Amino acid sequence: QVQLVESGGGSAQAGGSLKLSCVASGRTDRRYAMAWFRQRSGKEREFVAAIGWSGASTRIGDSVKGRFTISRVTATNTITLHMDFLEPGDTAVYYCAVAIRGSPTGGSEDYPRWGQGTQVTVSS
Repeated sequence: QVQLVESGGGSAQAGGSLKLSCVASGRTDRRYAMAWFRQRSGKEREFVAAIGWSGASTRIGDSVKGRFTISRVTATNTITLHMDFLEPGDTAVYYCAVAIRGSPTGGSEDYPRWGQGTQVTVSS
């Protein structure tokens, strides 16, 4: 099985930037997509961004399009979520997830393994 460890996050002011990283370990020999989801207080989990196994293809959620990007270093099984122009509405717990397949998708049902989550707080 694959284990996921997230890092980064914390607090920022509106208009600022943060980065989240996620490292996969364990059964990393398969070609799988990885993604970030988030869950705001009292809301359902929401798709943020996903990246394919090679890093060549990405999908970005509508609520963060134009502000967030995702990248991947395949050699270290690491993905990074680059968050710019942060808004208070981005405050949430962010989760890293690994997919069964290699193509990035936005559905949480495609991601059977999840990290513990990391808190991001954006103040106005």
